Amino acid sequence: MADETKLGPRTYLAGPMTGLPDYNYPAFNAEAARLRSLGMHIENPAENPEKASWEAYLRQALTQMLTCDCIHFLPGWTKSRGATLEFIVAYRLGVVMTFAPGAEPAYDPDRMAFGSAADEVPQT
Repeated sequence: MADETKLGPRTYLAGPMTGLPDYNYPAFNAEAARLRSLGMHIENPAENPEKASWEAYLRQALTQMLTCDCIHFLPGWTKSRGATLEFIVAYRLGVVMTFAPGAEPAYDPDRMAFGSAADEVPQT
């Protein structure tokens, strides 16, 4: 079970959407309802308006996520391009991360498919 004591005042939900029936909105909405019933403020990207492209949707989602104190991952997040990007951003910024029941645990972002810190472009 997720440790709700670690969830922040504003918590963002992250998980897979693309390619799933109904964009996995039922899972997002069920977890949002469960957490809201505990009195938490939940930012649910499944409630966002439709966008013209995946990139436009991700821009909105990242902006929304950055207003939050915590990111809460749903099952299947490790197979999602968007959720893995959200994980990397949250990890690098030190955002608290929690995992819904059945969600895969966190792992080292330096070993993710996006490359390691050693591959980053040096600042000039």
